[in-house]
Amino acid sequence: MILADLVELFNSIWPAGATLLGLGSGFALVLLIASEKLKVEVDPKIEQVYEALPHIDCGACGSAGCSAYAKAVSENPELLGKCAPGGQQTSEAIAAILNLQVSDSAAPKRPIVHCRAHTADKTFYVQYQGILSCTAANALPNVQACKFGCLDYGDCVAACKFNALDIVDGLATVDYEKCTGCTACSKACPRNLIKMVPFNHENMLTVTCSSKESGKSTRSMCKVGCISCGLCVKQTDLFSVENNLAHLDYEKYEPTEQTETATNKCPTGVIVYRGISAPADRLPKQKTAAAKT
Repeated sequence: MILADLVELFNSIWPAGATLLGLGSGFALVLLIASEKLKVEVDPKIEQVYEALPHIDCGACGSAGCSAYAKAVSENPELLGKCAPGGQQTSEAIAAILNLQVSDSAAPKRPIVHCRAHTADKTFYVQYQGILSCTAANALPNVQACKFGCLDYGDCVAACKFNALDIVDGLATVDYEKCTGCTACSKACPRNLIKMVPFNHENMLTVTCSSKESGKSTRSMCKVGCISCGLCVKQTDLFSVENNLAHLDYEKYEPTEQTETATNKCPTGVIVYRGISAPADRLPKQKTAAAKT
């Protein structure tokens, strides 16, 4: 009886199974033909360029990601060299794939935080108790006296995929050994304190301040801010003062006796070096004098 029941069950269901098998095979064949007929041909060079990229999709090149940049640079060779994390090695690899000549590359750009005020150097009006984000804190007035200084809540740290930034005693600090120049930190800072600077030398001289307040106001709010005294300008024309703030011409910078003198004469010590082997920031002159006594 059992065997007869099984035979009867098989006889009743095999037509449906065969029909489903036939339909499945037919649909699979249709999809296979459609995929071949409708597929978009991809230039093999674009795929090769993509493989040469670091695959981190940081957006430093101006494209949405590495795949978009691979397509863009394959179509427009003028975009060669835009991959900051990949650097010169990646540019040379892409040039070889596209049969291009790599010209002398410009100096790599790296971020400099244009503020050097640590917690003890700042003046605070209130204790901020809001969302621990620079963007959130920046939306409120009088979080700290200087409206141009580092807020130290780490939006730049969170944006960096290479762990190249950290908040050290209230100040965003770059680890130049890890930094690739991807620009993520500069885009994340709501106060635009982080600027991408051409590093023509391993260590670059810089004015680490962004305050446009008068010298008297800056001194009352920050112990290490630029007071627009103009002593640096008197030493070399690489410096200029505009809107109460000293600036250094990074493109023309070359270390000389004059730039070193300007560094040493700066009363607040705001002119410092940044880079892989940069010397420690010196104390402001008033602090130095106090230390000697």
